[in-house]
Amino acid sequence: MNIADAKTIPMTEILDRLGTPPQRVTQLKAWYLSPLRQEKTASFQVDLKSNLWYDFGEGIGGDLVHFVCLYLKSHRQDHTVSDALRWIKNMVGAAYQITPIVFPEENPPDAALLLKTKKPIQHLGLINYLKKRGIALALARQHLKELHLRNPQTQKSFFALGFENEEGGFELRNPFFKGCLRPKAISFIRGTTPKPNSIHLFEGFMDYLSALAQTNHHRLNGDAIVLNSLACLKQALPYLHNYGYQLAYSWMDNDPAGEKATATLADFCKTQQGLTHQPMNAVYAPHKDVNAWHMHQRNLSM
Repeated sequence: MNIADAKTIPMTEILDRLGTPPQRVTQLKAWYLSPLRQEKTASFQVDLKSNLWYDFGEGIGGDLVHFVCLYLKSHRQDHTVSDALRWIKNMVGAAYQITPIVFPEENPPDAALLLKTKKPIQHLGLINYLKKRGIALALARQHLKELHLRNPQTQKSFFALGFENEEGGFELRNPFFKGCLRPKAISFIRGTTPKPNSIHLFEGFMDYLSALAQTNHHRLNGDAIVLNSLACLKQALPYLHNYGYQLAYSWMDNDPAGEKATATLADFCKTQQGLTHQPMNAVYAPHKDVNAWHMHQRNLSM
């Protein structure tokens, strides 16, 4: 078995043969308790489409061969690439047949909106919209795509900014439309610091991008979660549970719904040993949200 052959073997199958079942599976990702160390909360992620893994607890990742090298090393065995290839061959057998992973249709039959194309932002209307919201194009291109969509009921096509979530859906924005391409879910963005001690929670991606614009960075040092809807707050809590974060910064709206979400986060953090909740509302008060404050700082208006 060579490296190219080994990389085609699904990580999920190897983990299954190691007796490591997934703790959570979405259309595009699977989460496991790390087989490289002891932990109580799943922080080992496998991207089902690329067949790559990332261990958020250690801040490392790669392909199957790299994983096996680290796995052998953690068990005090010889761990060269040759050792890893031999181990993989013994694990799956010489006559192993690759079973391709079948992904759901990009546009399921009952989709309210159909995705036609996805590409880097280039439409002048979207660029001007970002400019009015105080978001530089270079920053936006790091986190957003230009999506062209069609409404099958009205047969009308339109374009929008797309912010991808953890389930493969997109939050959609343009000057005249606010919606989503299902499924609806949170978005998790890894920070620049491996295994950071902090995580930031935002209501929407414009708030997240506004915070980045204020700091002149394309990513935060700590990890970030964009809820995309307060209804998705419950999806975010497992990411905070026993992960090792020491600070959870919340950037919810200054309105009754945002206050309720902030209180929910505060109560949850009290159940987590060593995790302190820090609401950031005072930074952008009396404005409704982070983007409104950011626009005020830049003397912008819609």
